[in-house]
Amino acid sequence: MTDAPAHIMIIGASGVFGSRLVQLMQKEPGWRVTLVGRRTAPLERLAAGHDGYSVRALDRNLICADDLAGVDLVIDASGPFQNSHSAVIDAAIDARCHYADLADGRDFVGAIGRFDVRAKAANIAVITGASSVPALSHAVLDHLTAGWREVEAIQVGIYPGNRAPRGRAVVEAILSYSGKPVRVFRDGRWQQLPGWGMLHRADIAGVGKRWASICDTPDQDLLVARYAPTKSAEFFAGLELPILHLGLWGLSLPVRWGLIPSLRPAAGIMLWMAQRFLRFGSDKGAMEVVVSGTDAAGQRARRRWTLAADANRGPFTPTLAALALARRLRDGRFDFRGAMPCAGMLSLAEFDRDFDALDMQRRIDSLPPAS
Repeated sequence: MTDAPAHIMIIGASGVFGSRLVQLMQKEPGWRVTLVGRRTAPLERLAAGHDGYSVRALDRNLICADDLAGVDLVIDASGPFQNSHSAVIDAAIDARCHYADLADGRDFVGAIGRFDVRAKAANIAVITGASSVPALSHAVLDHLTAGWREVEAIQVGIYPGNRAPRGRAVVEAILSYSGKPVRVFRDGRWQQLPGWGMLHRADIAGVGKRWASICDTPDQDLLVARYAPTKSAEFFAGLELPILHLGLWGLSLPVRWGLIPSLRPAAGIMLWMAQRFLRFGSDKGAMEVVVSGTDAAGQRARRRWTLAADANRGPFTPTLAALALARRLRDGRFDFRGAMPCAGMLSLAEFDRDFDALDMQRRIDSLPPAS
């Protein structure tokens, strides 16, 4: 461990995910934290009573290297990252400050390699997707498929409880691809399918049946690149209340038919409508990873990992990879350099310690091979 505490800046610290990352960090010593957002009042409430926590008003789109002077790691937890520009990454490289984000934008994460040469020259890491996907999904898959000879099919699903808090960034992210063509590896080949399409009922262990639809995420590409599945790699999400899930599916049809370009401009009204239903449904959410293939003994295998969280603990999940990276920096184990997605960088054990602390239930099941 270094003598001076690691200085970590969190952008979007008062948001749905940023605030939860801060809450977890406040339970541990060993770092100095600057909370950043456009308004200081919510940041000051979050920092109140915690030594070593300061606040600063900054616009992430206007940030520069001088704003990161003395910072060891900047974590961008704001979003949305769909169509986001690279101001924070550019500032981090110029300031020789490590960078990590919770990005779920497929193009944003997929293009991170363009910063690799500059990041290595600055002797820093630029890490994107330090969130449920791809960081956690790949940690789970590495655990489930250890020693396997071949991966055939992968399916990842996230199913939040309706009472989970939701922010505008999350709504904008979903609306940005709803109804638009999404590139999906299915039936052994790449196909173009409508976002929020492939509507079906999913039966999730510990949660029950939920409607599910295809999403546009970085994992659509990264799962294929890392695990080379022979059949498919799919990512689904499901809203707990059928009226919201099916309603969004219906609203996406005009985009699919080319009548309107996008639902994203309606993010404000859609968020307002979703908030009207906040008291319905439950606070129980889940994440599920199912993989099939050939195991180390040459036998066909199919395994499922399920995470279930109630009491609105689910929204902590997307923050745990960034927390693990911050711990590695604090403890002198941060040996990453260059620009890369957070895929295969963290072990499942690094998440399990927080799942235990948050009382989140996990299980691994061996399933009959698919016919």
